[in-house]
Amino acid sequence: MPQPASAVGLVFRPDSPPEDLPAVARELDVAGVSELWLWEDCFFEGGLTSATAALLSSERLRIGIGLLPVPLRNPALAAMEIATIDRLAPGRFVAGFGHGVLDWMGQVGARVASPLTLLREYVTAVRTLLAGETVDVDGRYVKLANVALDWPPATVPEITIGATRPKTLRLAGELGDSVLLDDANDAPAVRAARAIVDEGREAAGRPGRPHVRVFTEIDPRGSGLAERLSDRVAELRDAGADSVAIQAPKDAPDPRALLDALPR
Repeated sequence: MPQPASAVGLVFRPDSPPEDLPAVARELDVAGVSELWLWEDCFFEGGLTSATAALLSSERLRIGIGLLPVPLRNPALAAMEIATIDRLAPGRFVAGFGHGVLDWMGQVGARVASPLTLLREYVTAVRTLLAGETVDVDGRYVKLANVALDWPPATVPEITIGATRPKTLRLAGELGDSVLLDDANDAPAVRAARAIVDEGREAAGRPGRPHVRVFTEIDPRGSGLAERLSDRVAELRDAGADSVAIQAPKDAPDPRALLDALPR
């Protein structure tokens, strides 16, 4: 798995129509933005199809999904899709996994009794499949018999785990290449989350420090946008964030409104 680089990126919210995404990706690519992040919230836009469109509309832009709700897809299917995407755009895709909003998972008949157990089993199986290994597992939720990918990626892409609560933060440190904090917009919250993720990494005996990614919202309307962006990024980085993805609010979601003021 390539080591994630420190970056300031933008978020394409699903409040924007999916047909706008290719043009946005091309413009950000030309402008030199490092990363573009997508959502997969019910019942907006498919994360994997959107990621593919953005990758094929750009040349160097890194695309991440924050997050794919694990109850919605069989892990073998998720691994197949991720492998295909990474082979089409090597090294430019970040696969993000999370519990999903539990009420939405209930709406589609996919809610489970132990989301943490599912996430652990799921990420472990997907990573093993992406590494080109054969998976035989009979877990509480994940059950695969002699499954292997015919076309695994050359290198396992970065896997980020979305987390808010302590148990999931520890799991992210234990299993993930990075953690995505989408509900930690101030320094104390990032600092506290960073400490728990680091504990999980250390307890698992994994070398190195996990990469911490943070989503944060800034309204492009009003004065002093460049200063507000710079201050927010500096605050989050000082608190332990390695990469920051900035999104505009729901009622003005176009990420291009933030582009000219974005710290590079």
